[in-house]
Amino acid sequence: MENSKIKYIAESAPAELVSYLESLGYTVKKVSPLEVLPAGIADHPDLRMCRMGIADEAVVLFADEDSLTAEYPGDVPFNAACTGKYLICNTDYVSKKIYAAAIMMGMRIVHVAQGYTKCSVVIVDEDSIITYDRGIAAACREYGMNVLLVEAGHCRLEGYNTGFIGGCSGRVGDEVVFAGDLSEHPDYEEMLHFIESRGLKCRFFDGPLTDIGSII
Repeated sequence: MENSKIKYIAESAPAELVSYLESLGYTVKKVSPLEVLPAGIADHPDLRMCRMGIADEAVVLFADEDSLTAEYPGDVPFNAACTGKYLICNTDYVSKKIYAAAIMMGMRIVHVAQGYTKCSVVIVDEDSIITYDRGIAAACREYGMNVLLVEAGHCRLEGYNTGFIGGCSGRVGDEVVFAGDLSEHPDYEEMLHFIESRGLKCRFFDGPLTDIGSII
């Protein structure tokens, strides 16, 4: 585990995004592809680690990589969405290490059917998320969370028909940062308002909105 001003992103992430994170004073660690995972997602950080909160100093827990497999659900034990107040995950598949840490830290556990939880969730703040997944939205609302439900798709993921909006994103300081042009998404205005209404900024870049396995 680590807890310093570091951001983890896919080796395949856009250079403009890397440069931007570095300009904010972050050390950017690129995640190399893991051979056991499918090619299009082999370098995705959100399959290999989980940040236990939104703050820079939040602890990052890492997968024992030889325990991951290419087939679902063996690829999702670390694909949990953690806001620091809530751990959103499929409790049947989440890593025991993540679950135990969340309990120890006093987080509320929100069980969802979706195993690719972080892929499916944009973490905005401790109480607020954006997702396309109706099951995640319903479960989080039951816990009193603020949820914006958006249209699925409209994200690029090499080798797949579509990517996931959560995998395009990451909370960075007082910004929610996206890989690619968020304005291409049909729910862009709603997302922008949702983020800015919580006192945060929204940052995105040229090029297609792309699932890069999150900014961790």
